[in-house]
Amino acid sequence: MRSVEEQQARVAAAAVAPRPVRVAIAESQGLMCAEEVVTERPMPGFDQAAIDGYAVRSVDVLSVGDGAGEISLPVMGSIEAGARTPSRLQPRQAARVQTGAPMPTLADAVLPLRWTDGGESRVRILRSVRSGAYVRRTGDDVQPGDVAVRAGTIIGPAQVGLLAAVGRDRVLVHPRPRLSVMCVGGELVDVSRSPGTGQVYDVNSYALAAAGRDAGAEVNRVGIISTDPRELRETVEGQVNRNEIVVIAGAVGGAAAESVRTVLGELGEMEVSRIAMHPGSVQGFGQLGRDRVPVFLLPANPVSALVVFEVMVRPLIRLSLGKRQPMRRVVQARTLAPISSVAGRTGYLRGQLMRDQDTGEYLVQALGGAPGASTHLLATLAEANCLVVIPSEVDEVRTGETVDVAFLAQRG
Repeated sequence: MRSVEEQQARVAAAAVAPRPVRVAIAESQGLMCAEEVVTERPMPGFDQAAIDGYAVRSVDVLSVGDGAGEISLPVMGSIEAGARTPSRLQPRQAARVQTGAPMPTLADAVLPLRWTDGGESRVRILRSVRSGAYVRRTGDDVQPGDVAVRAGTIIGPAQVGLLAAVGRDRVLVHPRPRLSVMCVGGELVDVSRSPGTGQVYDVNSYALAAAGRDAGAEVNRVGIISTDPRELRETVEGQVNRNEIVVIAGAVGGAAAESVRTVLGELGEMEVSRIAMHPGSVQGFGQLGRDRVPVFLLPANPVSALVVFEVMVRPLIRLSLGKRQPMRRVVQARTLAPISSVAGRTGYLRGQLMRDQDTGEYLVQALGGAPGASTHLLATLAEANCLVVIPSEVDEVRTGETVDVAFLAQRG
């Protein structure tokens, strides 16, 4: 039986980022930049007022507060943000300016409105101002030749803003990996139909597709596929040729799963093995097609399938996106009730994570992890906001003991 860490290492070794594509900056958020974005012009491109007030020569107001008496200056006009006509300030003059307005020639500072009486034709100065105060100089933020966004940076709101500020409407990025999700099982019917005797709804293709989107993938939900060898091969081969990751649920147990694995073996390397984890210990992984695309075989049980997806598939998606930390955030929490696990296997048990308002301590209540409880209840998974991780050498956790807990909330 292979350990969880060994299987995760095998999966991680197969991670390949899709080829870079150029997208509009509005569509680049959350993706990894694939180029060095070098600025061609300074930002800001001109000296501008950083605050509403009066543009002045600082030397004209130096004596304010030195006992030289009141100083007032004539106001030569008003300059608005976006003004395109150059203006020039004469000695011992002021100009009313808006935030972002171009500074008039000779002016080297802006007096905030609160340091004046707000006069229109003549302004009384209440405080002096030093040269350069409240002025954004040309190139203060970025100089020509500076790197605005580096390759390998995950593009967030600040990077999108900077790309816009330097005049870039498109940027080269590593796109979201394409994920195909499909299910096999003669008992399955789509949610648009009413199940007959012995039939159940196809839960997995919908749940796993949602999990893929949550992880950051571009998802194609194929749904239920035929197990006829010829049709199955055509379907899987087509999905392998157009996606970076393929997930097939319901292909690791029973006679039907055996025939599926036989067909997949014709397309490349596929191994079904027991992993020292629960739920979902029986699972498959391989690389199929000419590009050796990672393909996962997941259990038919929806809870087991989602847990295996969380532990094995999601980190691969995050690595393909270029995330430096592909795993969920883990904290330590004190248990509120006993938790049982399977000896020799790492347990990933659903739970509700809380925080003590007085102490700040994390507390966790296992859902379905009490002695004798089922691990296959989808309703409890929907209630969970975390997975309680129980080491393989532990089969019983007592109330009040500390355990590792992985957040399930989307963290980007």
